Amino acid sequence: MLYPQLFADLEKARWNMADDIPWDQFDASLLTDDQAMTIKMNAITEWSALPATEMFLRDNQDDSDFSAFMSIWFYEEQKHSLVMMEYLRRFRPELCPTEEELHAVRFEFDPAPPLETLMLHFCGEVRLTQWYRRASEWHTEPVIKQIYKVLSTDEARHGGAYLKYMKRSIERCGVEAKQAFAKIGFLMASSARSGKPLHPTNLHVNKELYPNDTVQSRLPDPEWLERWLDEQIQFGKEWEARVVGGILRNLSNLFEVPLETTGDLNRYRKQLTA
Repeated sequence: MLYPQLFADLEKARWNMADDIPWDQFDASLLTDDQAMTIKMNAITEWSALPATEMFLRDNQDDSDFSAFMSIWFYEEQKHSLVMMEYLRRFRPELCPTEEELHAVRFEFDPAPPLETLMLHFCGEVRLTQWYRRASEWHTEPVIKQIYKVLSTDEARHGGAYLKYMKRSIERCGVEAKQAFAKIGFLMASSARSGKPLHPTNLHVNKELYPNDTVQSRLPDPEWLERWLDEQIQFGKEWEARVVGGILRNLSNLFEVPLETTGDLNRYRKQLTA
């Protein structure tokens, strides 16, 4: 089982919201209204770990090891939402999300192949690591800068944990797992081709609710994400290359084949399905 060691490793790295966030360093003059609003939107988005966890537990009933790991992932992701809400509660209480706004992003996800979902969320962690790293650079207020640094590090650890389950899946399922990981990896690394940044929170997940079946579509401002990325934190080509590079490097190590470009990954994907 992977869960016991992952629990021990993540327990050692766990941060304390009371002691490890420098609340007393807050500088109101360095926080704009626009910046504060992005914190609210990210707090609500992080709350969507709740329906994601419900999905994982439903679709992995035959895997108690991975399901147990969800207890860690769910706790830490909800903590991300909580620390941003605590920031707003202290310094911009009028922007703190309401219970109704939080509950709006809790809806049922359609069943999907568990291996593809695992890869999808691994890629999501890789992307969120870089989004939060860039957000920390963009913000000017020191407390929220530190919060985003902490969250970015958490997301990187989560990606590493998912990667361990991906490696185990290849040992158990062989080519089937490789096909799933290559398929979703190519999709998630091809944001330039899709014309938008691909992340689990902006993908359609419930046919009956379409088009209101993405987490992003249920935010108070559904257009927020693209504006945050393009105009505010300015997540440009250099940063996007870090996301794609992270996906390719990890898949290259996982598959034990050189994958330097999305084209390489696509060719490998076609070889697996030939």
